[in-house]
Parts: sequence; structure tokens; C-alpha cells
Amino acid sequence: MAAFGQRKAQRLARADASRKGALDERAAAVVQLLNGRARFCTTSSCSGRLVLAQGRGADINSCEIQKKNCTWLMVTHEMCIKDDVMTALEKATGDVVLKFEPFVLHVLCRELRDAQLLHSVAVDSGFRNSGITVGRGGKIIMAVRSTHCLEVPLSHKGKLMVSEEYIEFLIHVANRKMEENMRRIDRFYKGLESALQTAVSTDNSPAEETQKSRPVYMHRRKKKTIREQGVQPSPKDHKEQLEPEDDTESSLDVFAEIVI
Repeated sequence: MAAFGQRKAQRLARADASRKGALDERAAAVVQLLNGRARFCTTSSCSGRLVLAQGRGADINSCEIQKKNCTWLMVTHEMCIKDDVMTALEKATGDVVLKFEPFVLHVLCRELRDAQLLHSVAVDSGFRNSGITVGRGGKIIMAVRSTHCLEVPLSHKGKLMVSEEYIEFLIHVANRKMEENMRRIDRFYKGLESALQTAVSTDNSPAEETQKSRPVYMHRRKKKTIREQGVQPSPKDHKEQLEPEDDTESSLDVFAEIVI
């Protein structure tokens, strides 16, 4: 897997292209934990944020999210207060929305089983919109995502369209979502740390792998001996011969969990 190692080195050597230009503090522990393992490489992350985003007035009837020509009047990765939001709204000249965006993480994985491990931990931690994408070139990306977002229009062409009381209510809702987001990140980190330790322990136990593979070899050898001697197999022997073939269903289950 030298190609993966080279790809990871090139990726980590790139400059941070985010608006902030640096890793979010709350996401740092997870990112460092994964990048410290040879089988993973994070490609992008955000610990979650509250944003007052201003776009062009003409975009108010558009069904698409405008990423270009968008200005952030306020952004924080922590909980916010009403005064900060109202001060930021005073700068509004276009259409402004209040958005809460939860933790998101994209991880390049060396093998499919590595992505499945991350997917399992993510879902168990509350990030139920997570999924795995396998590209044509075999590139495997695991995305950690959640569904508890929030996006509410507040002003149109610089004019506030809602009451301050409603804004205060929205801030309360957004802050509760941020608190839940923080709890999920903590659960994800602890679950990931435990899962990676377990995976390492399993990889370092050749005796266990030998024990697992031995029955398959013995059953095949027994089957060959029975055929050579022309002996009719007993019901027990017949059952043992079929056991190695039963892996088909379990191997299909591997792909049933993948969201593409």
C-alpha cells in the first residue's frame, strides 16, 4: 500500500485552503488521532459552526445554496449570544440567513474495512448521515455527517424580516444544537480511540487468525480424502463440507452497510 502512503504524504503537505486557514480546535483531537494512523488521512473537517451568511438579493428565490458571492457577517465555533447576532445584522445589505452547521469530517481510507470501522463508530456516536464513497480509481472516502442542521432567513435586502424575540428564540435553538454537536464529537473521539485500539490488538494476534483459518483447511483436506477413498460422507461430514461455502452471505453484508 505504498501508493496510499504517498497520497497521504502529499495531502498532508498541502496548505490549509479553508477560510479560517487553520484546524478547528474542537476537531483537532479527532484529526490528529486519525492522521497518526497509517491507514487514514483526513482531507477536510469542521467542528461545527454558527454563521450569519449574506448572499445576493437576487438569490432569495434560488433553490441552490450559493457558496460564491457569499459574505460571513458572523461565524463562531462556539455558542453565541443575541448581542453578537444583532450587531452583525446591522452590517446587512443583502439577504441574510442564520445557519448552524454540525461537525463534518472527510477521511481517505486505505481499505474498505477501515472505512467501515469509521462508519460504525460515527453512526453509534450520533452522526447518522455518514457514508462511504468508493471512486472509480479505488479511492475510498468516509464522510462523517449529521442531520441536525438549521438554516433560517432573517433579512431581505438588508431589511430585518423577523422580530428580535424570534431571533433570541433561534439563538437558543442553535445553541442547543451546538451543545449536542459537542457531545457527539466527544463520543466519536472516545469510540474511535477504543475501536482503533481493538483493531490493532486484532491485527497483532496471528494465533487467532491461524485458529480461524485452520478449520477451513481441515474441512477441505477431509473432503478431498473422502472423494479419493470413494467413501460416502456422513451427515456430520456433509455439514462440515458446507461450512466454508457459507461465507457468501456474510461477505454480501459488507456492502449492505455502505452508503454511496
